[in-house]
Parts: sequence; structure tokens; C-alpha cells
Amino acid sequence: MTLKPLTRPARLRPGARVAVVAPSGPVPAERLDAGLDLLRGWDLDPVVAPHVLDGHPALGYLAGSDEGRARDLQDAWCDPSVDAVLCARGGYGAHRMVDLLDWTAMRAAGPKVFVGYSDITALHEAFAVRTGISTLHGPMVATEPFLKDSATQESLRATLFEPESVRTLGLESATALVPGRSRGITYGGCVSLLAADIGAAHARRSARGGLLIMEDVGEDPYRIDRILTQLLRAGALDGISGVACGSWVDCGPYEGVRAVLVDRLGGLGVPVVEELGFGHSPTALTIPLGVPAVLDAPEDGGRCTLTADLPALA
Repeated sequence: MTLKPLTRPARLRPGARVAVVAPSGPVPAERLDAGLDLLRGWDLDPVVAPHVLDGHPALGYLAGSDEGRARDLQDAWCDPSVDAVLCARGGYGAHRMVDLLDWTAMRAAGPKVFVGYSDITALHEAFAVRTGISTLHGPMVATEPFLKDSATQESLRATLFEPESVRTLGLESATALVPGRSRGITYGGCVSLLAADIGAAHARRSARGGLLIMEDVGEDPYRIDRILTQLLRAGALDGISGVACGSWVDCGPYEGVRAVLVDRLGGLGVPVVEELGFGHSPTALTIPLGVPAVLDAPEDGGRCTLTADLPALA
């Protein structure tokens, strides 16, 4: 089955109400407050879901109970006064609560803007498969890139309010591992989360025609090898049209990571770009998922880019 474009939510307007949720790890209150101030500076009206600052009594890596995190997300999504749902941070926990959500009700609530990355990849995949709604792989409200990096802030702000102005993405660092030019539907995120989804109920069964967007953090080269090998053996990369790689922070010497990427992806016969500029890096560009796009990886060493056919938001 070939991937099809997903339904794009509407862009935000000044005064839009945005809900902040924590589907994964615990959220530092001071970082959350700083992120909320930034959103208010964009003339948005942020509201914090009830369980965002919760902690789990036994599992300190979770922002409260699975049920509480799921309820926050579902209530925010199904609230007609909320125009967008922004994640506070990643970490771990989205996989634990994704099946507690009423996806029929969320699909019926209609398309809204949803933003996050890292562990939130599990939810990007669920929104794509279970609702057919396009989402944004972008910075989170209580994370350093959003709080400290102006390019990260502007990429998200422009995507939310003026999406036609940021259809072409890619930092100067982006170069071709495998040159070429391809077109496909963007999907992906944190590659270890994509591998963790294999075999789960309601998981994506095919990515044929997809442009894979991938990055990760804290995975040694041999573990990235294992993750990519799992995806290859499972047929999860069969028929994809290209691969755009972001950051590999704390994944060991980058030369080792690059060698793995070339070894595992070079035989796919599709363009592969490195260091496009998204993920856990200091600058984290906002990438729309579920939209048709072109990946350019010039053979002459020119700038590599990802260009969406349409603005990320309608």
C-alpha cells in the first residue's frame, strides 16, 4: 500500500488557544513556564493540561500515570475551543498510553495542529494511521532548543502562522550521503521508536512511497545498526523513496554513525541526506509529516533540501 497525503490542519491565528500536554516524561516547571511565556509572546493563549506536572509514584521517568497522560491528550484534542496541542517534552511513555486513547472520538474531533518529536514519534505514527491527520515533527515547549535557539523558534512560529514561507527546509550542514532526487510522503521521527512500533496492533504496515525522516539520541552506532537492520528485515523500508537524517546527539563519534547509515541505507537505491537540521540538535527545524515533498541531494555537493509541495498547514 502506497502512502497517501494526510489531512492538513488549519494554520493558527493570533489569539489561538493551544493546549500543552505531557505524554511522556516529567516536565521541569521552570522550563514549562519559560516556554509558555514564549507562546504568549506569539499572541497565543496556552493552557496547561491538568497532569502535565505530575510524577509517577514508582516510575520516575513518567509524567504521572498512563491514564492521566492519555486523558490530558484526549480531552485537549476533543475540546472544540483548542486549536492546537503542543507537547511539553519527550523522554519515554507515549507507547504506554497510546492504546488508552479513544481514536474514534479523536478522529471525529477533526484535524488540529499537533507538535512534538523524540518519544512523541509513537503518537505521530498513531495520528497518521488512526486518524489520517498530518502532524508536525517540531520542538517542544519545555525543551532547550525551543527555549534558547532563535532558528528553532522561528521555524515553528512560521510553520504555525505562515506555513507557505517555510516550505523548503534544510540547514547549510545538510549534505548527500547518497545523491539523487525523489518525491514522497513524509513520515518518521525518532528511528528507535519506529522500530519499537513494529508488530504492534494498529502500527503502520507499509511505508511504500514514503520519505523517511529520521534521527535519534543516545544510541551507539551498533545500536543504530540494529535498529535499521530490524526495519530492513521487517520490510518496513521496502519501497520508500528517500531518507532525510537529522541529528544523532550522544550517539558516539559521528564518523561511526555515518558509516552505519551508508552501510544500511546505501543499498536501498534512494537519495539519503545527512544533517538536514531536525531532532535533538541545538537547532531543530519543524518538519511536516504526512505531506508530499521532494528531497534534493545534488551530486555536485550543492545544498540538500526538503521541499513540501504544499504548506504544512492549510
